[in-house]
Amino acid sequence: MAEETIFSKIIRKEIPTELLFQDERVTAFADISPQAPVHVLIVPNKLIPTVNDVTAEDEQTIGHMVNVARQIANEKEIAEDGYRLVINCNEFGGQEVFHLHMHLLGGKPLGPLLSQ
Repeated sequence: MAEETIFSKIIRKEIPTELLFQDERVTAFADISPQAPVHVLIVPNKLIPTVNDVTAEDEQTIGHMVNVARQIANEKEIAEDGYRLVINCNEFGGQEVFHLHMHLLGGKPLGPLLSQ
């Protein structure tokens, strides 16, 4: 079993946060260190440490995360201009909290993801 994370405590509402969405599968909340005017984290309520740990059993939850991101992008009025969804995996991928999470970023031009 993977270790509990700060996201586990946010999901259980033990740590106060700007909760934007929660249902039986996923929780979405504002990032505490935003990298864009809109920066939301969408996490599965089930602790999945990294993308490498996703199984066939998790497919519906991962798809649901994308739908929740789309819904929040519409609510935040960034869908029309565009937004970015990012999932980091492990240390070299930039993952800092080992509870799979999707970043929803938008509200300004984001430019290319990788520089040449």
